[in-house]
Amino acid sequence: MLKLTIDGKSVEVEQGTTILDAARKIGINIPTLCFREGCSLSTSCMVCIVKVKNRIIPSCATVAVDGMEIESETDEIHEARRTALELLLSDHTGDCIAPCHNICPADMNIPLMIRQIAEGDLRSAIITVKEDIPLPAVLGRICPAPCEKGCRRGSYDSPLSICLLKRYVADVDLASDHPYLPSCEPANGKRIAIVGAGPAGLSATYYLLQKGYACMIYDDHDKPGGALQYAVPEDKLPHTVLDAEIGIIQKLGAEFRLNTKIGEDIKNLQTDYDAVLIATGQNENPFLKSIKADRNTLQSNVEGIFVAGNALGRKSNLAVRSIADGKLAANSIDQYLSSQTITGYKPFTTRMGKLTDVELQHFVANASKDQRVEPSGNNGFSEKEAYMESLRCLHCDCRKADNCKLRNHSDIYGADLNKYKGERRLFEQQYHHEIIYESGKCISCGLCIQIASRAREALGLAFIGRGFNVKVGVPFSRTIEEGLQKVAIECVEACPTGALVFKDGSRSQINSILILWDATATIIV
Repeated sequence: MLKLTIDGKSVEVEQGTTILDAARKIGINIPTLCFREGCSLSTSCMVCIVKVKNRIIPSCATVAVDGMEIESETDEIHEARRTALELLLSDHTGDCIAPCHNICPADMNIPLMIRQIAEGDLRSAIITVKEDIPLPAVLGRICPAPCEKGCRRGSYDSPLSICLLKRYVADVDLASDHPYLPSCEPANGKRIAIVGAGPAGLSATYYLLQKGYACMIYDDHDKPGGALQYAVPEDKLPHTVLDAEIGIIQKLGAEFRLNTKIGEDIKNLQTDYDAVLIATGQNENPFLKSIKADRNTLQSNVEGIFVAGNALGRKSNLAVRSIADGKLAANSIDQYLSSQTITGYKPFTTRMGKLTDVELQHFVANASKDQRVEPSGNNGFSEKEAYMESLRCLHCDCRKADNCKLRNHSDIYGADLNKYKGERRLFEQQYHHEIIYESGKCISCGLCIQIASRAREALGLAFIGRGFNVKVGVPFSRTIEEGLQKVAIECVEACPTGALVFKDGSRSQINSILILWDATATIIV
C-alpha cells in the first residue's frame, strides 16, 4: 500500500491508483469534465489539476507515488482551474437558459412549462410555474409580459403568448377538483412576521411555509392582496381569481391579521418573531426612510429585518418583480435563520445574444410555422389554442442546464465568461429521434467518440477539422441519426456539457405527424 497526503489528509491506496481516485477515497471532490470511468484518458480539460512539488498536473492521469504531498484546494489551484474553464468558455456557443427565461423577473422556466403544455401534462406545468410564481392566474392577466420581449420567435414572426399560456395552466388548475398544493417541510418552530399582504408578502409567505416556517401576515386593509385587491380594476383582474390563489396560500398555513396598521412598532415585532419582512409597498412609513436594504439579498441594516417589493423604493410597479422579491426574501430569511451565508444567489449563465438569420433557422426548423394564436373568447386560451401556441416555441433553452458540469464548475470557481472571449462559433443543431447535438457546446473531450467506437457503430463520431476549428461530428458529413444508431443515450449521459441532450417528445412529433382536431379537441394521428 502507498501512503500519501492530500490537503493535509492521509490516505492509503494500492499501487496504480490515480491521485483523483485517492482524493475521492477520502471525500475530496476534485472537479472533472473530460474524465469518465471506463474511458481512456485525454487530459484535455485540465480542470482536475492539482499541485505536487511545484508542478501543476492532471489528477485523473497521474498515478500516486508513495510519500506524495498533494495540494488540491489552494488559491493557486482554484485560479488555474478557473483559467481552464474560461478558456473552454472562450468559444462556447449556447444559452444556459432561454432568453425569455433570462429576462423574466421571476426567473420562471418558461420553455419547460411550454413543453409540458405541448405534452398535455398540465399538472407538471403548474408545478413548474409555481416553482417561481405563486400567483400565476393573477399575473397571467395583468403582467406586461417582459418575457415576451426576449422571445426569439419575435425575430422570426411574433413572440409566443407566454402570459396567456401561463394563465391557461393556472386557470385549469384552479378549476380542478384538487388545485396543486406544494408539500411543506415539518414545522421548524420558527416564526416570521410579514408586514404587507401584497404580492411580495404573499409570495414570501408561500415559499417560507414550504420551508417549515410559521408566517403571520399583517395588513391594514380588510382583505389581503394589496394593490392587486384595491388598485386593479375588476374587469382586468376578477377578485374571484385573486381570492382563489390567496386561498391556496392560506391552505398551506398562512395566518392573517388584517385591519392592523404597523408603523414605528415594526421594531416590536422583532421581539415576538425570529425574522421580519417588510413588504408594505410604497408608503410614508418613517421607519422605512431610515432603513437600508441590500438589493441582492433584501437583508436590511437592522438585524433580523428584510425588505421586499416596492417597499425598497422602486419606481416601477411590476407585480411580477414584487413576487420575485418575495421568493428571494424567503430564501434569504431561510439562510439567515439557518446560520448560512446570505448569498442572493443567481447561477452562472452563458448567453449567445443576437442570432444570424442562418442560426435562427436552426431553431425555427423544428417548431410550428403557424402565426401567433389569439384567444377566440374573453376567457383566455382554449385547450386547442394553448396546444397550438405551445408548438410555436423554439425551445432555446439548454436541456442540461441543471446538470451541465461546465456550468456548475464555472459557477463554483467564479469563471468570467468574457475573460478570453473571441468570435464565437456559429450555432447549429442536429436532430436525432432521441437526442439533440449542438456542436457549439462541445468541449472536444472525445468521450462520445470512444463510446461509439466501443459499440462498433457503423459510422460513429470523430474529430473533424484541425486546430481551433476541430469539432466532433459524424464522418463523411452524415447525420447524427446515422452516426449514433446504438449508443445515443449513453453518449448523452457521458457528455459533460449540453452538447448532447435528450430530445423532448413534443418537438420530435411536430414535423412527423398530421394534427387534426375534432369537436372534442382530440388529436388524431
